[in-house]
Amino acid sequence: MITQIMPLAAFTFMNQTPMELFVHGGPIMWPILLVSFVMITVVCERILFIIRENGTREPEVVEKMLENAEAGDIDGAVQIGKKSKDFIARILVYAFSHKEHSISNAFMRGSNQELNRFGQGMATLDTVITAAPLLGLLGTVTGMMKTFAALGSSDISSSTGAITGGVGEALIATMCGLAIAICGLLPFNYLNARADEAKHEVADAATALELIAKKTEGSAAN
Repeated sequence: MITQIMPLAAFTFMNQTPMELFVHGGPIMWPILLVSFVMITVVCERILFIIRENGTREPEVVEKMLENAEAGDIDGAVQIGKKSKDFIARILVYAFSHKEHSISNAFMRGSNQELNRFGQGMATLDTVITAAPLLGLLGTVTGMMKTFAALGSSDISSSTGAITGGVGEALIATMCGLAIAICGLLPFNYLNARADEAKHEVADAATALELIAKKTEGSAAN
């Protein structure tokens, strides 16, 4: 009997509109829908952020600031950096403007502020990727519970539709949960890679600034 019902279930849920699939997915589709909206919102905001940051990169400005700092013209380096929207330039401006106690500590504080901007939303996206397949699994469990309950019914005519609906609910919820997780995983990995790239860029600037500081200290000692 089950082998006859399964092809019927596949045929029943084939070529349906998204709204029909949503309805047949059961109540669990509502939290899955909410999770998908959260994922889309975070991904769109983060992608726009990365595009905006990539468009404001000015490595030549950073090099010019470091050259001025090496020559001892800190004020000139700050003035150059204030005209740029490059996040490395902003870090250097913060470091040069708060160098009273330690320029390295000021650079670290400025870099933490900028790198936090690259990490915003990542925890939310990670939660969505984890929660979506679990919600799909929950839909699978509730759908199969309906199926087994219908199998125990004595009314064959009414139980056939219930069995089909239970199997369909299980499959649709699982499919949607996995689809959301897969769609979220790709931008999540890209955003993580871009955050790591930003950390490397900050580390390069920190190394250059440290070399300049040592050179300046050596010149002062002589």
